[in-house]
Amino acid sequence: SSIVNTETPQEKQKQWVLNDEEITQLAKWSFIIEEHYQMPMDIEWAKDGISGKLFIVQARPETVHSKRDPYLKTEYSVKEKGTVLSKGNAIGSGIAAGKARIILSSADAHLLKEGEVLVTDITNPDWDPILKKAAAIITNKGGRTSHAAIVAREVGAVAVVGTGDATEKIKDGMLVTVSCAQGKTGFVYEGKLNWTEQNLDFRNMKMPETKPMMILGDPEKAYGYSFYPNQGIGLMRLEFIINSAIKIHPMALVNFDTLKDAEAKKHIDEITYHYADKKEYFIDKLSQAVGTIAAAFYPKDVIVRMSDFKTNEYANLVGGKEFEPEEENPMIGFRGASRYYNERYREGFKLECEAMKRVRNEMGLTNVKLMIPFCRTVEEGKKVVDLMHAYGLKRGDNDLEIYVMAEIPSNVILAKEFSEVFDGFSIGSNDLTQLTLGLDRDSAIVSDLFDENNKAVKTMIATVIKTAKENGAKIGLCGQAPSDYPEFAQFLVEQGIDSISYNPDALLKGIENMVKAELKVKTNL
Repeated sequence: SSIVNTETPQEKQKQWVLNDEEITQLAKWSFIIEEHYQMPMDIEWAKDGISGKLFIVQARPETVHSKRDPYLKTEYSVKEKGTVLSKGNAIGSGIAAGKARIILSSADAHLLKEGEVLVTDITNPDWDPILKKAAAIITNKGGRTSHAAIVAREVGAVAVVGTGDATEKIKDGMLVTVSCAQGKTGFVYEGKLNWTEQNLDFRNMKMPETKPMMILGDPEKAYGYSFYPNQGIGLMRLEFIINSAIKIHPMALVNFDTLKDAEAKKHIDEITYHYADKKEYFIDKLSQAVGTIAAAFYPKDVIVRMSDFKTNEYANLVGGKEFEPEEENPMIGFRGASRYYNERYREGFKLECEAMKRVRNEMGLTNVKLMIPFCRTVEEGKKVVDLMHAYGLKRGDNDLEIYVMAEIPSNVILAKEFSEVFDGFSIGSNDLTQLTLGLDRDSAIVSDLFDENNKAVKTMIATVIKTAKENGAKIGLCGQAPSDYPEFAQFLVEQGIDSISYNPDALLKGIENMVKAELKVKTNL
């Protein structure tokens, strides 16, 4: 036979196909080709295995993605009645159907096939890669601000959380329909039901004067969501990127040579194969992900919140257990700003700052602003800002703004003092509600008491908005309430808030509520 099969050596299998210069060259050629033909092009290239030279071998009109209208939104509606197997909190507004797959441990992730419906008890960041594969997500536990709900919104998945009985009522392998199209309650139906999908054009949508912004963590969704009506990203969480793309505890990379866990060290070595400097792996991956989102929304502001894992979540990263203490209540433990200047994480925070510096200074994406979460005291805020300065991120340089989350009662009570340290606030309504009312938002027993419309919570929010405005600080809010409750949106508009940030699935409803609220406020003047 004239055909010879040759084994590719392991080192060649693992080497990069292209280097950075070659990628840049292909990108430049692509721009030239599209500019010449004045249309989206499907371009093929090849690299000569002997000379190493690059060649464009084909260019033809692109006829799939370019035909899709990015300004259309799909609305879903169930067209027949079915047997309800379970119900809970609806996340998103879509409908999906598929075989139910009951998985109770992230270690069994391989059992879930693409397009199947994940049914489980509860999730944590270990589940992130699994959640991206599921056609829909159903959990027994958790509310609208639980981990499964947050990730489902970010990856655009249909989810019904907090059902209480899904793993009992739904049988493994059963065909089900998951609907979040009927409002706040999501339903799981037996069998595959018929439903309709309607595309809405929001190019000419009436926009409010208050800025509608988005909450986003997944770079893969950035360019699609950039076509939605918005004024930028009000909250970009780093946790999604660290958990799904990086996967390794930053301190395990900093201390790679002295790691005690041999298995974790081996795993890290495999993941970071191309990086002689393990710290560079973290900086490179994080800067690329943040840069992708910042580029998609440029020149609009993209407010990046520095990492806010709890200790139990950090411990689940590869090599993490060696660096995290065990805490009785991680929700109010070693998290947020307190980590950044502490010797346990200081060098890990430095890696985060190096990545942000690369995005702003090397990529030129100065629309990236930074935000500090869970900052308990003014003194703590000063420590973090000073440390960022020492790491090359000086407030005011190259238009750098640093914000703080207003999610602890102390942020509200001392808002004037905090406004002297930071450029603005973002109200985290989930944690602020939790800490004002003294409840655990993940507890099913007291979840019915979780209410942003509670008078105490609204008093806290009104107070911090008023103080911020009096001291010339920007202020926005990130949360679900303004899209769920028109009266809450009106309350925020009446207080004079600058911006409201929504998950993508709630953005259009949120904008509608903001427009109506502003009209009512003007009518009442």
